[in-house]
Amino acid sequence: MKIEESSIVETSDYRVIIYPASRPFETKEAKAITEKLFDFLATWAAHGKPLASSFKIEKNQFIVVCVDEEKEMASGCSIDALGKVMREIDEEYQLGLFDRMKASFVQDGQIKTLKLQDFKSQLRNGELPKDIQVFDFSKNTYLDFLSHFLLPLEKSWAAGIA
Repeated sequence: MKIEESSIVETSDYRVIIYPASRPFETKEAKAITEKLFDFLATWAAHGKPLASSFKIEKNQFIVVCVDEEKEMASGCSIDALGKVMREIDEEYQLGLFDRMKASFVQDGQIKTLKLQDFKSQLRNGELPKDIQVFDFSKNTYLDFLSHFLLPLEKSWAAGIA
């Protein structure tokens, strides 16, 4: 399975796991992360059966891992193995990949990340404009990721906060 920008309409709906960093990756970090994930995914398996998987670094800040579960289902142990590799990456580069108490959004063409509490406060106080776009890290399928990962504030999970 190959994941890259394409004009082809995807019909397979892969399982997606999104790891959002708290900041953009430096060039050398992105290269090292890419190498580590290529090595890991080449041997990633569930109950001894290889998993058809791939990943991409989205917007230079989010790691998106996909698994084609029509070929082989990811097991709890295989997901744990992925989590272990991601924790190693997170610890090495201090990326905050497992901090779910943050919000990332696009303002004036720039990706910004705030603690969730600060994001909510700034939205309520009018410190953030209503024309921002908000990332949603809860996407579980690739098709959902493609169409709903970045949404205008009023159509996002954060709409009820503003």
